Amino acid sequence: MKQFMLGTAIAFAFGAAHAADIVDTAKSAGSFNTLIAAVQAAGLADTLKGPGPFTVFAPTDEAFASIPKEKLDALLKDKAALTKVLTYHVVPGKVMAADVKAGNVKTVEGSPLSVSMKGGKVGVNNANVVKTDVVADNGVIHVIDKVVMPK
Repeated sequence: MKQFMLGTAIAFAFGAAHAADIVDTAKSAGSFNTLIAAVQAAGLADTLKGPGPFTVFAPTDEAFASIPKEKLDALLKDKAALTKVLTYHVVPGKVMAADVKAGNVKTVEGSPLSVSMKGGKVGVNNANVVKTDVVADNGVIHVIDKVVMPK
């Protein structure tokens, strides 16, 4: 009986501690401040907090910093263009790194992302995936080193 109670207590403790949604997971990472600000400016935060699941190729603050300031400022002020760029970073479903295959993947924006595999490294268009499988309760984040733009 004691063993059952201990097992139940452990299961309960782990069950109570669940991952955060995509937005909260990105916030807690600390390296996606520009992405979070952009998601909020585009009105996509509630969507990415929703049930999903989503796979997000998330550019870091450094990736956004590589965009010329005037171009980034203009993008952040143009909600339609910003939404198009951000939803181009999102793929429906939860795709873990082990399940990634080279080829085109349709994004939420509608255009395909080109996924490549070179020497065990994953690329998305002209960006490199630098960290994989940051799990959220409604999907997964793969960290990329560039902002990818739809055509």
